[in-house]
Amino acid sequence: MQINELKTPCYVIDEGKLIENLEILNGVMQRTGAKILLAQKAFSAYYEYPLIGKYLAGTTASGLYEARLAHEEMGKENHVFCPAFLPEEMDELLEICDHIVFNSVSQYLFHRERIAAGRRSGDDELAGVSIGLRINPECSTQEGHEIYDPCGAGSRLGVTRAALDKVIEEGFDLAASDIEGFHFHTLCEQNSDALAITLEAVEQKFGDLLYDIKWLNMGGGHHITRDDYDIATLEKCINYMKEKYDLEIYLEPGEAVALNAGYLVTTVLDIVENRDTKILILDTSAACHMPDVLEMPYRPPLKDSGEAGEKKYTYRLSSCTCLAGDVIGDYSFDREIQIGDRLTFCDMAIYSMVKNNTFNGMPLPDISVMEKDGSCKVIRRFGYEDFKCRLS
Repeated sequence: MQINELKTPCYVIDEGKLIENLEILNGVMQRTGAKILLAQKAFSAYYEYPLIGKYLAGTTASGLYEARLAHEEMGKENHVFCPAFLPEEMDELLEICDHIVFNSVSQYLFHRERIAAGRRSGDDELAGVSIGLRINPECSTQEGHEIYDPCGAGSRLGVTRAALDKVIEEGFDLAASDIEGFHFHTLCEQNSDALAITLEAVEQKFGDLLYDIKWLNMGGGHHITRDDYDIATLEKCINYMKEKYDLEIYLEPGEAVALNAGYLVTTVLDIVENRDTKILILDTSAACHMPDVLEMPYRPPLKDSGEAGEKKYTYRLSSCTCLAGDVIGDYSFDREIQIGDRLTFCDMAIYSMVKNNTFNGMPLPDISVMEKDGSCKVIRRFGYEDFKCRLS
């Protein structure tokens, strides 16, 4: 089956492009000794985990379910971070994870007895879990979407040096604790120059403590597989921190793993006009099938199109939901669009499948895989029961 034969709407994972990305990431690992993990919050189509596991060191999770998925479907290094862990989750996380990163000293202290009990039990799996603390270097390097900035004023993510010093003054002994590594995540779709700036802040705020830990996780947001990404600077940053502080280095990109490795194919159901605006009604939805279009917001790339007014025919792309704001954007084409035409959105492997929903009873798109020869196969098809069983 070819992509133009798929029932729409349909997500299509491009395995050829996925492999290209994985080869780039594996090259960084080979040259630096750093370990790169898949951040499942961006891409968790576990059909591809055996492939990804051939190239990367493992996965990172944002909670119990992602950690369990990685344990079951990839079986390599399994890391987890969450702003707060539930007590009833900790037993399983200690059994299936290699690294558990806490967002605060108080969270670590809350769960410390469970960690210690596991190690006293002689359980080799529990004894091997490495505990980390997320730090906040208070260094913002992004503009335009400050609400998503982990280093923004009032951020709940990570321990600032002032907060860490306060608990140390109150009696917390970092050196005597189980904490073996630091984690920071401050970037979003950025180049390695932003990492270099961030590392200066990390050293300024936490440098005296780096000599006493075993590993440093530099988080995600590194757009390593983007065409203009400066890999040489990334590798210089990794080697510098690794050699100066004798640290094992981790990176956990999500987008870079599946960047530009997926599509969302849709069909034009109707064309309506309002004054001078021609509006395409599609069988896909921004609100349901690519929610970041409304949340971030951003304009998803569309094959064979241009900006509004750039080409001869301009249309507003919208959906068949009842939400007036369910608008994908304005695009232009070299030809007039007809009812029944198929359109292909690009870069739809990341943060689309993992965030979609069934608002308005919209069916979830099928998920297909396109192999390197261009042939496609459907790996998941959703129906009425997937909608019905969510809420009762």
